[in-house]
Amino acid sequence: MKKVYFLFSLLLLYSTTLLAQSEGFLTGVVLDEKQQPAGFVNVAVLELVTAKVVTGAIADMDGHFLIKTPAAGKYQLKISGLGYTEFKTPAFEVTGANFAKDFGKLQVKSDTKVLAEVQVQTMRPTVIMEPDKMVVNVEGTALASGATAYEVLEKSPGVWVDQDGNLQLNGKAGVQVMINGKRSFLSGRELQNLLQGMSAENIKNLEIISNPSSKHDAEGASGIININLKKAQVAGMSGSAYAGYQYNRLSTYTTGGEIHHKSGKWNTSANIDFTRRMWFRDAELDRVFVNENGSKSKYDQTAFEKSERVYPAIRVGTDYDLNGRHSIGVMARINAGENNTRFNSDSYLLNGNDLFIQAKNRTVDTHNGGTYNLHYVGKLDTLGTTLSADLDYVRISSETNSKMNNNSERVNQSQPADIELLQSDNPVAYSIYAAKVDFTKMMGKTKIETGAKASYVKSDNELKFFEIADGQRVTDPKRSNHFIYEENIFAAYANVSATLSKSLTMQAGLRAEQTISTGLLVTKNEKENRDYLELFPSIFLQQKVNDNYQIGYKYSRRINRPNYQTLNPFIFYLDPYTYVKGNPDLKPQYVNSVEVTQTYKQRYNLILGYANTKDFMAEIPEQNPEDNTTIFQQQNVKDLKSATATMVAPITISNKWQVNNNIMTMYQEYTTISKDEVIVNDKITAIIQSNHSIMLPKNFKLEVNGGYQSPAVFGLYQIEDQWWVDAGLKYSMLDDKLTFGLNLTDIFKGREMQIQTNLNGNVNAIDQYQGTRSVRLNLRYRFNKGTKFEAKKRNVNLEELNRTGN
Repeated sequence: MKKVYFLFSLLLLYSTTLLAQSEGFLTGVVLDEKQQPAGFVNVAVLELVTAKVVTGAIADMDGHFLIKTPAAGKYQLKISGLGYTEFKTPAFEVTGANFAKDFGKLQVKSDTKVLAEVQVQTMRPTVIMEPDKMVVNVEGTALASGATAYEVLEKSPGVWVDQDGNLQLNGKAGVQVMINGKRSFLSGRELQNLLQGMSAENIKNLEIISNPSSKHDAEGASGIININLKKAQVAGMSGSAYAGYQYNRLSTYTTGGEIHHKSGKWNTSANIDFTRRMWFRDAELDRVFVNENGSKSKYDQTAFEKSERVYPAIRVGTDYDLNGRHSIGVMARINAGENNTRFNSDSYLLNGNDLFIQAKNRTVDTHNGGTYNLHYVGKLDTLGTTLSADLDYVRISSETNSKMNNNSERVNQSQPADIELLQSDNPVAYSIYAAKVDFTKMMGKTKIETGAKASYVKSDNELKFFEIADGQRVTDPKRSNHFIYEENIFAAYANVSATLSKSLTMQAGLRAEQTISTGLLVTKNEKENRDYLELFPSIFLQQKVNDNYQIGYKYSRRINRPNYQTLNPFIFYLDPYTYVKGNPDLKPQYVNSVEVTQTYKQRYNLILGYANTKDFMAEIPEQNPEDNTTIFQQQNVKDLKSATATMVAPITISNKWQVNNNIMTMYQEYTTISKDEVIVNDKITAIIQSNHSIMLPKNFKLEVNGGYQSPAVFGLYQIEDQWWVDAGLKYSMLDDKLTFGLNLTDIFKGREMQIQTNLNGNVNAIDQYQGTRSVRLNLRYRFNKGTKFEAKKRNVNLEELNRTGN
């Protein structure tokens, strides 16, 4: 810990010595005709006489811009963007380097033409590339109508869902998911529950950051996906209410709403979502076991899994402006739910003494959680100096009660069936505390960022396993366990952004994270301690070759620590021949990644990337021919080498038809050692997506999304190709207050997943379909009562480092 404090002191000393007299800036906010933010428009500073562009910036998602004051002279601002008519401000004169001007609210108009009384509107692009991230606009899209946040992420460029439903980015696992710039605190099943319970119609956009700077937590080996929720833009009261229905052989119901209130110095909002989501899975499983004498046995299984998830969630928050520069606020997100799952399977064990097994498993999982945040944001001067602080507390608890009924009988024999009755109780609790502070200072062409953070996590996980004999529960001590995990992380960072020349900008940073953890297996009184300090550098260079061509270079080092439950050495029972086992020896994985981004005409992008991951964490199936069992366990694969090429190519067919095309080609090479044998699993994979947005007459909007994923690899698995076609139709009425959505997903049932491993003849093959083909109806009503106001933006990313997984 002394090393961390010493390093942090050096970082603060370094940043403090750089603070000097700052130069002035031109600031303002760009709004459209409805007083909504005109995000990501271009703001250029023109010489008044020659109309030459001397400097400029791209507005952020809330329309705010910050431009360094040019040399003394007379200028005007030119604002332009796809979907808006060009706008110029009145002339203004810069008198010196310290000149500063706040232009306040600048309004642009939609690019609308009236031809023969027919109104034609230009559409805004769905995907926008910025120097450090890709922005996917969700608000107002037809495919988002009635969808969940999870479904929107599935269709985003570079995002891929593995066989267990976990998110990957650019072919790499370990995605850090943030909401409004804050860590979601969740991973694994808990994260899936959160995203599947969140309505996509509350989302403004997604920010996909494949190479985060040192300001962000080092956690998240493949990068960050930040979900920005919509914000209120009116003083008074506004909000919406929605209801939806989905059918995919089962019926799902969703409802919810949001309300915002702005009065004086208070800005308060609340969201509530309630979902009864039905989910199913058809699966066929085939295993081949090779014995030492060369003989083989087979295990063939057909299974049907059905799950009912009831998931209510509420999010409330309020901000109070102490004055024009300082504000404080609180936020709480509370959720609870119950998941009832039935897993029925018929299996044949064929080994000369053939056995038929009928298994009926019932699981009831009740969970609840709360995330609470207290934050402060201060603008210390008019030149961009900011200070922010956050305190977070998270409490998550769940209890899973399982009942397993297994009937086994010999094929073609008259012996009575062997009946096995088992039960288990698995209570889990997480307590998470985190505190962080961030400081930003502008020094002319240089921006200095420093900060520190500390977090503490306690995971308490107990498994009570029982055999049922004569109607009584008898504890099975061999399969019962109690595991407590505690972790402290202390972090500090410094980040510098500077303009090196007219054509070259640079951002460089260093983050240090000290991890101290203890895993205690209570039932055996076994303890494992870990204490390690790691450095995570990052550097980005952005070169403007000419007005039509820019190129960026990025490097970063990141980490993925194991989810808490994967460190738990428990053995979880799936069926008589299938288990999941924790791994207390699982090590973190580290990734070094480089990326080159080329942008042409601010529309077309080619992104080339390479990453080398050490100790990659992957699921490994271990098959035992002696008893025909298979144990699935997360293990450290020796390494992963990944090379990717991603092309983003939007096409405007007309001002009513916008096409966004994304093509990613990746080569992945997984290397592991099994029984002293080096195994390499590699493949070249292509993922192609094309999204068509078409404005139809009478306020109808049509979207069609098609995609194809060629065969791929993940860990030791071979994954067959998949393809899909989704369509959405959206209709608006009553001045866009009432919208109706109709969506069809996986129309041709192409998202069937086929995966397989083959280790020395031992085969584990799974063919499953998770009911993605569906029809969905959704209705939303928006209301407002009040006057327009300019929403303030806290220009700071606030993220928290914690991991929970079930």
